[in-house]
Amino acid sequence: MLDQTQDALSAVLGRPVQVIDLSQPLENGMPCSPSHPGFHMALIRRHGDLMRGAGSGSNEIITFGGHVGTHVDALAHVAAEGRLYGGIDAVGNSVGGRHRELGAETIAPMLCSGVLLDIPRALGVSRLEPGYGITVADLETALDGASVASGGVALIRTGWPQLYGDSEAYVGHRDGAPGVTAEAAQWLVDRGVRAAGTDTIAFDQILPGAGHSQMPAHHILLVKHGIHILEVLNLEELAAHKAREFFFVMIPLRIVGATGSPVRPLAIVESSAPEAHT
Repeated sequence: MLDQTQDALSAVLGRPVQVIDLSQPLENGMPCSPSHPGFHMALIRRHGDLMRGAGSGSNEIITFGGHVGTHVDALAHVAAEGRLYGGIDAVGNSVGGRHRELGAETIAPMLCSGVLLDIPRALGVSRLEPGYGITVADLETALDGASVASGGVALIRTGWPQLYGDSEAYVGHRDGAPGVTAEAAQWLVDRGVRAAGTDTIAFDQILPGAGHSQMPAHHILLVKHGIHILEVLNLEELAAHKAREFFFVMIPLRIVGATGSPVRPLAIVESSAPEAHT
């Protein structure tokens, strides 16, 4: 589906490139955090329901939360001790049914450098264990000569999309899910990233049985430093191409006052043959 875009970019750049879709599809029954309303789509008009001469039209109604599927967190999403990023009063900011400041409409489009931190590859496994906490040492090992550019985006692979077909396992509410520890989140801050993302549903480490009650990485990135978080990425194809560094494209929807936006991020890499994960 991205062939025309890929060909056009290759022509402009004068060298072959590949465009890799980093999103998960939106569909009924997809994994969803218990904290958010799930995705529901239904046709409200089918072809044949209403005919206009020889033609017909079909359309749908879609409902879902701003943190369902591949998405980016707005800075209004999380508060600590009653304050959002910049010291804004969280309760007062949400009066009136939408956030007055730091909503999804304030998230700038991202066209910047990106780096993939492939933790399973660094540890010699296919995917991380439930509840695994990604450490600073893990990030530095995965970096392996690549660089985290200031103003760029860091994407952290756990291999968790391998469980995407099993909603209960992927969400990790019972058994836990791998994620970024507080110390690792600070490491990202210190390198000046503008956004950080994972292929899990919560970014933070989720311990077995703990649910999504403790989210220190969210507090460090969103509240303290104003750094956006991406979740529910699919980094398997990108990892298969061994593309540590790439050009990253992400365009959020301008949903006024919302706490998050669905996105379809892309990685533009040098064209190469993919390899299988071990």
